[in-house]
Amino acid sequence: MSKKIMIQGGKPLNGEINISGAKNAAVAIIPAAILVDGVCRLENIPNIVDVMVQLDIVKGMGAGVRFLNPTTVEIDATHIGTDEPPYELMRKLRASYYLMGALLSRYHKAEVAMPGGCNFGGVRPIDLHIKGFEALGAVTSIKEGGFVCVEAENGLIGKTIFLDVVSVGATMNIMLAATLAEGTTTIENAAKEPHIVDLANFLNAMGADICGAGTDVIKIHGVEKLHGGTYSIIPDQIEAGTYMAAVAATGGSLTLNNIIPKHLECISTKLIEMGAEVEYTDDTVRVTRTDPLHKTNIKTLPYPGFPTDMQPQMAIPLCLADGASVITEGVWDSRFRYVDELRKMGADVHVDGKVAVFNGVPKLMGAPVTAYDLRAGAAMIIAGLAAQGETAISDTRHIERGYDDIVGKLQSVGAQIEYVEVADEGGEN
Repeated sequence: MSKKIMIQGGKPLNGEINISGAKNAAVAIIPAAILVDGVCRLENIPNIVDVMVQLDIVKGMGAGVRFLNPTTVEIDATHIGTDEPPYELMRKLRASYYLMGALLSRYHKAEVAMPGGCNFGGVRPIDLHIKGFEALGAVTSIKEGGFVCVEAENGLIGKTIFLDVVSVGATMNIMLAATLAEGTTTIENAAKEPHIVDLANFLNAMGADICGAGTDVIKIHGVEKLHGGTYSIIPDQIEAGTYMAAVAATGGSLTLNNIIPKHLECISTKLIEMGAEVEYTDDTVRVTRTDPLHKTNIKTLPYPGFPTDMQPQMAIPLCLADGASVITEGVWDSRFRYVDELRKMGADVHVDGKVAVFNGVPKLMGAPVTAYDLRAGAAMIIAGLAAQGETAISDTRHIERGYDDIVGKLQSVGAQIEYVEVADEGGEN
């Protein structure tokens, strides 16, 4: 048996939703706990598949992992006894590559499987990660079976590293590797995303000496060891943005609690251009849409630009806006696979390489669609909520990788959405 998400669309969303901890921060901070000599208590952990897999990986390496409540976990990496994380779990998770930086930093060696995760038209490159490790003195090799081995027999030595391309993953991985290195490491042309700042704040709370996170130059002054402590993960910018795009597509009014307004500014700007109303308090945002949607253009860029992880979700209100809107994907080479699914629902979209033109239509119609990756899956949910009739979304495992109880949260604000069990193809009914 497998699961589908069934949606009866055409209903506005009204009410409140509490935003969970940030996926992209949590999947880096959990490996960072390997660097800590003591117990880390992580609060505001999202209950999503990627986080649970990451916890299973460090547990499989010998760390103590204990949940105190559904959003608080203690990690004790004192007795980790291997530099080779569980292969099958590694293959499931893109962010498993953060274990390379953490293990290399503490044990001077790591052997990990090539990471899994979403497929945007090719293998996710880790060449910038490798370049950073080698600059710090590591030797790297690729072993049979897709294993990456990095080793620094005499430890890592700080150095200035210039990233040819702004890379979130490489910035975070080099930061992890440099935390316990000798001397000072400087990352130039560093990425600035909120989860990079959160990782730096976590490491500093445990005794690291990192400055400049959130700018394009980060300095990591190596320390001998980190100590235990408590840290609360930031709210998820993309989860909040997903619900903001949903209410823009369906109409209604949503209040989102536990947010950081600054992280949502670029999303808010586009929604306001489209005709939505956006009101902030210190840690909430209220999004209301009652009038028809207007066209706008979006180009994804590294933070503080419009996030690529919000591109598919924002495409749905553009499908229903008046006139022609253009999305230019400025981060990934291929992220418009979901467009074929939208065409099944009546969308008028034309794609040419990294550019997609959305000609607004009066309505979308429910249809059977597939969630090809995490954010495309969220877009299919939004499309189903906005469409007339029934939408059935298959391959929901992608959605569960990054959204904490998305079905339950949407049910609480008036959506007719539910999981249903279905027989696998070729199986028994």
